[in-house]
Amino acid sequence: MAEVLSIEVCYALADKQEIVRLRLAEGATLGQALEASGLLAKYPEIDLKKNKFGIYAKLSKADAMLRDHDRVEIYRPLIADPKEVRKQRAAEGKVMKKGAGDTDAEV
Repeated sequence: MAEVLSIEVCYALADKQEIVRLRLAEGATLGQALEASGLLAKYPEIDLKKNKFGIYAKLSKADAMLRDHDRVEIYRPLIADPKEVRKQRAAEGKVMKKGAGDTDAEV
């Protein structure tokens, strides 16, 4: 008797989160869960070649085998590079620090 897996497929948008609960046959892959969820048809911006996917926040490929109670996640592309944002914040902080310590105090 083939075992049935309970799987969640999640896609977070800026204003809401879509969660689709599925029952798939044992041996199902991440790619099969994506197709079965209907989210690829509902959200045409999801591109299997461009978007990244994961199982519980761990990046995974479409051929990754699923286990019972796995949570498949569809990641949206970043709108800003986190490293670049940190560099900009650090540069702004250095400018502010230079101005804050330029007072001449007599001791």
